[in-house]
Amino acid sequence: MNQTEALDIFRSTGALLEGHFRLTSGLHSTTYFQCARVLQHPEHLVNICRSIVSAFEGVNIDTVISPAVGGIVVGTETGRQLGVKTIFTERKDGTMVLRRGFSVSPNEKILVVEDVITTGGSVAEVIEVVSAAGAEIVGVGSVVDRSNGTVKLAERQFSLLTFEVKNHDPATCPLCREGAPLDMPGSRNLQNR
Repeated sequence: MNQTEALDIFRSTGALLEGHFRLTSGLHSTTYFQCARVLQHPEHLVNICRSIVSAFEGVNIDTVISPAVGGIVVGTETGRQLGVKTIFTERKDGTMVLRRGFSVSPNEKILVVEDVITTGGSVAEVIEVVSAAGAEIVGVGSVVDRSNGTVKLAERQFSLLTFEVKNHDPATCPLCREGAPLDMPGSRNLQNR
């Protein structure tokens, strides 16, 4: 699957949203990629993850790990296609941790998979958890990279869709100044829904 095909899928499933959004990173944007709307369709999920798997062909991978909530579906399918263990991190009292009996071992080869990267904050937190356990990050895969490749999280990194999407600090957001209603669709805002 190439970027044009993937973008067509985002448009046809209503997953490419325009408006005034508060991203999980806290930044504001006029564009939001709602990956869940694409990944709910098994045929799209399988094909998107096949692209991620292909990008890491020949890489020794023991485990796929994703940050909750957004990365879980894409991480699990990527791990299924690779035939490896799949786990996820989640926040406990604001800190990214492994829970539910999940663990990684020293020297375990880990691929981090996320749905959308904007600042890379959640993936960086996952990398910190994995590295603290002595495991080795072999790459980062994502469905969407909103930074157009400027956020570098690993030596080997792949995103199916790569865009430079304008983000705004809330203090200087032009849409806030105009009084545009703010939507907060990200997973850290689930309690607001």
